Parts: sequence; structure tokens; C-alpha cells
Amino acid sequence: MASASDQPAVQSIEQRIESLVDSIFDNSNIGASFCTISARNPNVTLKEKCVSAVKAFWNSLSAEQKDTQNLALRLLVKHMHRQGNEKRVDALCSALESLVESSSIEAKAVCDSLLQCDKLAGAEELHWVATFQLARKIIGGVDYKGVRDLLKVVLDKSQLLNGSSNVACMPLYQVVLKLVKYIINRNSCLMPAYLAIYEISKFESDKNQMWPHWPLGKVLSDFVDGFRNCAQMVSISGRHQLLPIVGHSMPVSNVWRLNRTTLKFALNGPLPYNRELQEPQTKLLCYVLEQPYSRELVCNMLELNIQAKQLCEVLEEQLVDLLVLALDRFERDTTAHCDSQLQWQHLSSQLIYFVLFQFASFSHIVHSLYKKLKGKSLKKGRHHLMWVLLQFISGSIQKNPIEDFLPVMKLYDLLFDDKEPIPVPDINSPQSTHVMAATCIWIHLNKKAGATKLRPIPVSLREHLEFLKQNLKSLTLQGYRVALMCNAYSTDTDNFSRPMGFLVETIYGNNKTTILLPGNVVASAPTTPLQMNFLDSLTVHAKMSLIHSIVTKVIKLAKSKAGAALAPSLVETYSRLLVYMEIESLGIKGFINQLLPTVVDSQALGILHALLEMFSYRLHHTQINYRIQLLASLHQMSNTQLISQNQLYMCVESTILKLIIGLGSSEVQPQLSRISSEAKGGASFLVSDSEELNRALVLTIARAMHVTAVDNMSSVWCDDILNIIMQKTPLSWSTNTLQCFPQSLAEYFQNNSVNNRDSMMQLRSSVEMEYKKWRSMGGNESGIIAHFSMQNNPPLFLCIIWKNIQDENRVPSTAFKVLDRLGPRALTAHLRAFADYLVFEIASSPMVQNSTKCIDALTDMMWKYNIITIDRLVLCLALRCLEGKEAQVQFVVIQFLLTAKSDFKTRIHDFLRENTSEHWAQSNWHEIHMAFHKKYPEKFYYEGSQDLNSTIQHQYLPVYFGNVCLRFIPVLDIIIHRFLELGQMQKSLEIILEHIGGLYKFHDHPITYLYNTLFYFEKRLIDKDNLKRKLVNSIIGAFNDIRPENWCLSEDYLQYLKRPQEESAWVPDQDYYIRLISRLRKTILGELPPPYPSADWRFNEFPNAAAHALHSICVELMALPVSAQTVGEALINVSLKPSSQLPPRKEIMSWYNAVGLILTALPESYWRVLNERILQAISCHMLETPDPHHNPFKILNVSLSHLQMAQHECSTILELCHAVWHHAGIGQLSHLPQFVKEQLKPKIRQESQFIFLCHLVGPFLQRFHMERTRCLLELTVELYEILLNVDKASEHLHHMDPICDYLYHIKYMFVGDGVRSEVEKVICKLRPALKVRLRFISHLNIEETNAVANTPSAPSTSASL
Repeated sequence: MASASDQPAVQSIEQRIESLVDSIFDNSNIGASFCTISARNPNVTLKEKCVSAVKAFWNSLSAEQKDTQNLALRLLVKHMHRQGNEKRVDALCSALESLVESSSIEAKAVCDSLLQCDKLAGAEELHWVATFQLARKIIGGVDYKGVRDLLKVVLDKSQLLNGSSNVACMPLYQVVLKLVKYIINRNSCLMPAYLAIYEISKFESDKNQMWPHWPLGKVLSDFVDGFRNCAQMVSISGRHQLLPIVGHSMPVSNVWRLNRTTLKFALNGPLPYNRELQEPQTKLLCYVLEQPYSRELVCNMLELNIQAKQLCEVLEEQLVDLLVLALDRFERDTTAHCDSQLQWQHLSSQLIYFVLFQFASFSHIVHSLYKKLKGKSLKKGRHHLMWVLLQFISGSIQKNPIEDFLPVMKLYDLLFDDKEPIPVPDINSPQSTHVMAATCIWIHLNKKAGATKLRPIPVSLREHLEFLKQNLKSLTLQGYRVALMCNAYSTDTDNFSRPMGFLVETIYGNNKTTILLPGNVVASAPTTPLQMNFLDSLTVHAKMSLIHSIVTKVIKLAKSKAGAALAPSLVETYSRLLVYMEIESLGIKGFINQLLPTVVDSQALGILHALLEMFSYRLHHTQINYRIQLLASLHQMSNTQLISQNQLYMCVESTILKLIIGLGSSEVQPQLSRISSEAKGGASFLVSDSEELNRALVLTIARAMHVTAVDNMSSVWCDDILNIIMQKTPLSWSTNTLQCFPQSLAEYFQNNSVNNRDSMMQLRSSVEMEYKKWRSMGGNESGIIAHFSMQNNPPLFLCIIWKNIQDENRVPSTAFKVLDRLGPRALTAHLRAFADYLVFEIASSPMVQNSTKCIDALTDMMWKYNIITIDRLVLCLALRCLEGKEAQVQFVVIQFLLTAKSDFKTRIHDFLRENTSEHWAQSNWHEIHMAFHKKYPEKFYYEGSQDLNSTIQHQYLPVYFGNVCLRFIPVLDIIIHRFLELGQMQKSLEIILEHIGGLYKFHDHPITYLYNTLFYFEKRLIDKDNLKRKLVNSIIGAFNDIRPENWCLSEDYLQYLKRPQEESAWVPDQDYYIRLISRLRKTILGELPPPYPSADWRFNEFPNAAAHALHSICVELMALPVSAQTVGEALINVSLKPSSQLPPRKEIMSWYNAVGLILTALPESYWRVLNERILQAISCHMLETPDPHHNPFKILNVSLSHLQMAQHECSTILELCHAVWHHAGIGQLSHLPQFVKEQLKPKIRQESQFIFLCHLVGPFLQRFHMERTRCLLELTVELYEILLNVDKASEHLHHMDPICDYLYHIKYMFVGDGVRSEVEKVICKLRPALKVRLRFISHLNIEETNAVANTPSAPSTSASL
């Protein structure tokens, strides 16, 4: 609207337009009536006169502002609408058309004025038809962005006709139809068809708009349908049937992302994707929710932020469906007691978590449950359902209004309408707590209601209520009586304090009796922890109260410096409570954030030692953020005077080592990247002053880079931490180690090489000099202590002691005083120098007798004089950087210490014989633990031949779980890897495994360790079948006495292990691979009976059965006595060749899903075989020399192929590739651009081959866009160059439009103008038809495309829809 100041100008223009129109037409009544037959100038037609006058008038406006011209144009259009005569309307339209043709005015401005005129209406047929006809004539002069805007306006205006269904309206539809057809006509190329479908899809999704009348609606529908081929090229075949594995698929969690409102996949662009891809993926979410430890993946899938606390209705619905499904399963099968108990516990944990963070509403869930259960007879599992609800109600009813919980009353009407009372259950059975859950809920509701009276309890539950009231005073651990009291009265302070106090006293004691721990440490007496069955039978609220009581007690004891150590039963019970994810805030979070800092501040060393032991030997599935936090705390702690106590220092270092090598391969890169960018000081808090710990960290980084397939990429993400490591402890690595490192990591250390180690001669000379001083100082004790404990002196004191033992067969008491003065931290430097000196001396010793003497002295230092422990010595020896002969001697010494002497072997043998690793099922761990320590007491101080009158008093800390055998396990992990690096020490490694491999029974991640070992050292083990077999047999076989035979390996492989070594050759047949893949498939789908024995996943190394199955299968495949290529080909062959053992074609994606998971979890040499199959497929007859009637889009339409039972080699390979790459990490996918450039590009010459390539890579462009932009840009350029090759080699291109749609999809969805300069040079060389279609990508006119081949690159700009 014009402002007041503009009114005169506006008025002037209006008057001039009026005058213009009056001068053209006789607007008197007579003139208007006879305009069609009157003729003032018979030589000039009305149209000519109008055109001439309007042109002259417009020339007079040339000096006016553009706004004035636009106003004049709008006024002229309005005057057109005032004309009731067809010739006058036609004349004005012709005048406007002539203005456009003469470039006096832009076509876009005319079209805008015509289509946006407020007079345009369906009731005015004359003007409607004239408007759209003129727009049709001149729209060719509008640029593509303008055409897009006009299409939107036209679609909006078509709504004006939707109310008219009379056949007389057809002329109105016809002109609109012609205009729309022209706009979206692919040959006219007024705009990218991709932008047209974008506007049409927006129009369709607008709920305020109606779909146009059928003639136009059909045209638009057909146009949209023409993009199905493009949608097919960017869709993953069978994506809706692919499933992740919780605990394994987190690094690629983006590919499982769903819309949190609709549960639909996030699909790119306005394309008409297949129906199954646009449906809610309830099956996928339900599957993930059912898996233990899945909440992190669920939050990633639905983009749930615990800070936002936003309700997610679809999640609520799925939780309800899972509860109903569990009830239905229980109704049909009540035999699987153990599994069902764990299932209900898992469901309660999920419910609590998602309701607690307000992603779901408890009252909504109960209402929905009632609706879904109404009319169904599902009463067998009703007690379990009420147990699940009790978990949440008991813990939250005190903080929330009772109205939030009253909907539960409706479930009583539905599930507990029995006419007779339900019998009181046997309280000696854990099931009793579930059976009485409904009554416990009723008690909580009544307590909350207070004076407000609720209705009477149902008849069916009256006996339960009476039983609970009668047993309030009876407290005994017999059966589950106390658990029932805690569950029923946890919100009633008066009645709850007695049973809870009884539990706390049971596990802590009454301070009247004590026991002795190793080292004669006095502790409170109770030794029997609460059993897991009992803890499982407590509600979450009761468990929270118990753990709170324990933590409060421990903090109180820490602050008061209590004399007696914690009771073993309390420590064990506390560790068991920490496995419950539903009490995380008071559990592991409280452990890390509250308890540990308080204990450290209070300098309660005994309690600190106990907490670290708990973490090392008892905790499972600790989240990575807590582990990193603990690692940082321990590093900080190790640099303080607090840790100068020898036993505690060893415990801290051992815990750090366990944390570092226990980092998952998929955890390392994300965590280090996050820490480097977020943490103050970068990743420095993860770096130690200990060379051994820093070496362990580097080895962990190397393993993670290799296993996650980022070893061929830059090491920038870890440069920060590597630089800090090199500053604190400059490291060098042996040639053998560097050969195993990922390339980028090896280059880093080669470029930053250091030599901070004395040569053999220098070291020997220094030791001799110091030893002479030692001998010459004789009885000068104070002088000896002062000299050898000086910080600036060479760290050679252990070398001196070793030589002294060889010479005198004793250690003087003065030496122990020096060692005390040095302290454990300083002693590590002495240990490194000693390790080097030991190896040099033995390597240069000419006689075996001398070597034996050297080893005997070393053994005495460990077992007789307790100067160094075997785990610290062997770790230091294993991580020394030695070459050649010294390296071999280094490992021979290790082998000798571990296998030739009986001291350590005997301890291991007895420990393995008397103990089980399933500590959660034990009640007598303490007795067995003490028996071992009494037989093999551990001395952490130098007391071997110390003067009994010495004033030095050593403090021993309580040991609840650890011993030298358990401490050695992470050291053994490193030893095996170091032996594998060397290569020539295979026999020595086999001997070590034979003697002490049984320790892996107590490894917390044995399969994962074996998987990492076989993966990382795949090239080293390529021709060592017997060694691989020995590794598997030693580690997996360590569990033979406590687990079923088939707990990990298949029956076929177990038979292979039983063969004699000389008959170990084995080439598995096709059926073997089918059975193996089938095991994983059935495990994922939850088929019964399960292929693997059931387990309590809370105490397993894996979070669920599928993760266990996947890693077990990969271990087996990597350990087969055949090449990686043979295994890879076999896995692909059994998937591609028809077999009666494979699932039906409609379910084949579940098979491909299993194959994809397996292949992507194996080293590159296994899945690279798939590339060869792709090369075969792209060279097949159907693609290389296609028949004219063959449509490649039909051939490659996997869904259609399944329906028609008409699979082809290329479509099957495509389907398998999609399944494999969907599970692949970005490191594995990053090989695609190179593969396309070097191997596929030379072979692709046919249009059908190019279309196959588009199908192959199209679905993964989004991954590259999000995670590796460089790969996306490279791949896009390659696609254009390959299209150019195809264009030159093909006489006809039959599918130009889908190909162009695909390229526009890439431009508008991903790359924008990022590759504009590169593709312009390609587009200008294409055939004219392609050139015209793709000209909007290059932003060049047709005439300009021939001139860009040699122009310099222009800066890229982003493009958007």
C-alpha cells in the first residue's frame, strides 16, 4: 500500500493509465456496445492500436522508478479485468506480450501482475482464460527461480476452481493445465524438475490446501510418480527390515534415527519414496527397547535430550506395547522363569528411566495399558506387570500428587476381579515378591492418600494384605520376608526403618565382632553378602534406600578414620547394587561424583583401596563418561603425596591400566575428540607421568584406529593427546611395533622419534660405577641412603640390588631403607633402567649358567625379598623398546619368569582350581579369598630379610577381591600382543598360553580381547593357523568348567579344536557358513530356542545376546584355518546362491542384515571381497550389453524382484551391499570414492551401468554429508565424470530425466555449489539434451557452456531449496 506522500504520484499514474485505456478504447456507452463493429481507422486493428499505444506509454515511463512501472503494470491488468469484451481483453494481453518481447518489461513482472491480481477468479471465465494463456506464452522468458515462484502461485490459484465440478468449468481447467504442463515439462526445462516436485510436495503437505481437480491432479501425480526412479536410487533396499545391535551399532547410530513424533525415517528431499520407508518404524523401536542397555541408543534414535524433558508419545506407546507383549508371551509360555524375570526387570528399568526424565507419562502409560488390556484375558503375568508398576510407584509417589497414580485402580478392576482370595505365596521363592506387588502398591496408595479414604482392597488381595500386616514384627533373612516388608512399607518411615535397619546391620555387623583380611588387617565381621536373587526382589525404592544407607555409612567411617576396615559383606553387596541402572544417580554416579572424592579428601586409604578394587574386579557395563571421569581422577590422584603408600600406588596404577586397555575401540576416537575440544587443557588429564601407562594408551589408540577402520585416515583427532604424551614421557617404538601401527600413527612416531635410552655400554658402565660406590661405602648406612635416594642420581638402584644378590645371595637391610626413601613413584624409573640392564646382561652373557644365575636373582627379588612384583616387572619388560637380539631376549626372560619357575604358576593353578569368575552367584567368596591369601600371602613391602628391630612400620590396606593372579590379567593382555608383534616367538607364546592362559576365566572381556587381538594382528597371524587355534582354545577354553560347551563357539569349530595339531587342516563347507549366519539371525530375531545359552547380561561382557553372538562369530571366522578372502567369499556366496536353508525371499533382508553385521565387524580383507562382486555385477550381460526392452530401474527394484521372484545378480548384489554398508562405520565407507574412481570408473560405459552405480552409492551420500564431506565432494565429481564417459560411449540415453533428477538431488540436498567449478567443465561437454537439463547446476546459459572448459575455478557457494 502506498504511503500518504506517494498518493499524488499514484493518482497521476492511475489517471495516465485511465487516459491510455480511454485513448485505445471508446469507453462511451455506444462505443462499448458497438466496439466489435465500429472502426475509426479501418487500416489499424484494435490489437495493433493497443499494442502501439501501450508501447509508447511504456517508453514514457522509462525514466520512472521500478515501483512506479510495477504499479502501472498492475493497474493495466486491473483495467483488463474491467473489460467485458473479448477483443479488448485480447488486445491488452497482446500489448503486454509485445512489451515482454521487446524487453521493455520482464516476463516475471507481467506474470506476477497477472496471477496475483485480486480480480482473478473462476467466475470470470474470459479474464481467467486470458490470464493463463498469456502467462503460458511469456513464461519462457522467466528465470528458473521465478518459474518456481509462479508454479507455487498457479497451484494456489487452482484452489479457486476446486469448488466447481461442473463440466462447464473445463475451459478454466484446460488453460491452467496447459500452463502447469509447460512449466513442468522436462523438455522445455524452464526450471529443474527437482524444484517443481519440491513445490508440489509442499503444496500437497499443506493441510489448508485441497488436491487440485482431477485433470490437474492427475498431471501433478504423474509428474511426482516420475521421480520414483530417483527415489529408488537414493533408498537403501529393505531398510525397514534392517536392525542394529545394541552395544555395537552406537558409532553409526545416526543411520537409525527416527522422527520423534511419527517414528518415520528421516528421508531426504521431496521424493516419492516407497511406502514401507514412509511408515512408522514401530518394529525397529520396539526391537531396540527390548534389548538390555539400549536406552542410550533409543535416545540417539529419537534425539531425546535429558535436559529438554519433552514428552514423546510414540515412546510411551511402545513401552505399553512391550508390556502387553510380555504379558502375552507369559500367557503362552511360563517355563522360561529366569529369562522372564530378567525381562520384567529390564522393562521396569526402561519405564523408570523414560518416565523419570519425563519422556513418558506414568498416568498416560497406565491409561493406555488399561485400554489395550480391556477385553483380553492376560492374567497369568498380572503379578509381573504390577511388579513393574510398583518399581516406579514406590520411588516416586512421595514426590508427586496421588492423582498421578490413581489410574492404577482401573487395572485392579481389570486384573484382580477374582471372587476368591489369591493364596499367599511361598515366601521362600523370589516369585513371592512379584505375586504380592499389587498389594504393596495398594499399601503405598493408602499411605499417600492419608485421611482420604480409598475404596476397599479387592477380595482377591485381602489375604496378602493381612499377611503383610502380621509379619511387620518378624524380621529374618529366611526367604524373602524382609524384602516383602521393605517393598510394602518403603514409604512408611515408621514401618520401613526396622526391615531396612536389619538389612544394613546384616551386611555391616554390630561392631562387636571382627575378622582378619590379608595382611592381618582388622575388618568388621560379616562376610556373606546379600544374594542377587534377594536384591532383585527389592523394589527400586528399597534398593535406593539400601545403597544410600551403605554410602552414608562408608562416608561416616571415612571421615571418622575408623579403626576396623569395611565388612566384606558390605563391600560385596555395594558392588552388586551398582549393577542396577535404574538407581544410577545413587549408584555409579554417586560412587564417582560423591563417595570417591569424599574418601580421597578424608585420606581414608583403606576405603579408597577397597573402592578401586570394586571397580576393577566387580563392576560391569560402566558408562564411558564415568570411566573417563574416574581415569582423570586417578591420574590426578597418582600425582599427589596421598598415593605414596606402596600398595595403594600399585592399586591406582593397576586400575588405570585396566581402564585404558578396557576402552572399547568405538569409544576411543569420539571420547578423545570430545575431550580435546571441550575439556580445559585438552586431553592432558588422560596422560600419566608413567611411561608404561602412556604406552598402553598409545597401543589402545592404535587398536581403536585399526578396528574402526580409520587407520588409513589422518590421526589429527588424536594429535593433541599424542603431543602431550610425548611432552610428558617421550616414547620410541620398536620396528616390529611400528609395523603393526596404523599408517598415520606410525608416521607420527617416525616423525617425532626420540632416543632417550642409554646405549648398552653406557648403561653397563653407569651400573658398574654405582655398584662400586655401593660396595665402597660399606657400613656408612646414612651415606648410602642419602646418595642412592637422591633424585638427580641415575635410577640404577635395582640393578645394584640385583648384582648384590648374585654376588652375596642376600639384600642388606640398608637397601630396604633406600627403597623406602625412594617410594613407589620414583622406583618406576629404576625399574625401567633395570629391565634394560637385565636384558643387556643376559643377551651378552656367553654361558647359560650365567643366565640362569641372573634369572634366579631376579626371581628372588620378586618372591623372596618382595622388592618388585611380577606384574610390574613383566609389564615394564614387555613395554621396553628393544630391537634385534635384545628384543628376543626380552621375551625369553618373560617366558622364563612365567613358565619356568613354579612360584607364579603354582599360585595360578591353585587360584583357578578353587575359584569361579561368576562372583555374583557366590556367597563364600571371602572364605576362598582368605584361604588363597593364607596359602600365598602377598607382601607389598621390602620385608624379605629386614632387620626385625627396624623402626619402619608398613601399613597394609584391606584387600577384598584382588591378588597377584587377577592383577596380572591386563599385563597378560599386553604380553600376548607384544609377542605377536615380534612374530618369531610363536612357540614361546604357545607355552605361556599353555601354562597361564586359564587366567582368562577371570577376564572381564575375554571375547572382546580375543576379537581385538585377531583383528589387530590379522596380517601377523595370516599363516599361523595353529597359533590362532591356540589363542581361541586358551581363552574360550578357560570357561569350560563353568559355562556350557556351546556358550561361544559353534559345534563345528569345537570339533576342529579337538583335532590333533597334525590333523588341523579344515576347509569349512557352505553349510557351515549358513549355520553360523543363521545363529546370529535367529539371535537378533529372538527365535526360540535361542542359539546361545541364556545369561544374566548385567554381569556379562556384552549387553545382550546379539552382541555376544556377533563377536563370537567374528572370533570364530577370524580364527578359521583359511584365508580372509575365502571366508569373505563364502559369506557372500551363501547369501547369493539359492538354498533351502536360507529364509524365504520376503525375509531375506534379515539374512543380509546378519551378513552385513558380520562383514563390517571383520577386518578389511574380509569385506573387500564384496568389491570384487560389485565389479562382476557391473560387468554382467544385463548391464554391460542390455537388451533394448530391459528397464534397469525394474531390474534393480529389489521389492519388485521379490514379489515377482525375479531376482538378478546385480539386484541381489545391490541389496547385499546396502545391508553391509548400512552397518559400516564411516571409516569403512570412506573407501568408496577411491573404489569408484580406480575400479568402477574404467568399466562403466553403458547407461544401465551408471544407473547401477547411482543405486549403489546414492543411499550413503547422506552419511558422507554428515560425517565425511570430503568423500561426498570427491564422489560427486566422479559421478559427473563417469556420466561424461557414458555419454560419449552411448548413442542414445533412455533415462536422462532420472539421472538428472539424481544429480539435482545431490546438489540441493548435499553439495550445493561445492563442486560447481569441477562439474561445469563436465556439463559443457555433454550432449545438448543433457546440457539443457543440467544447465541450472552450472548456472550457465546454453551459449556459455562451450566456453568454460578452460576457465579457472570459481569460489563455491552453498545452494538450498
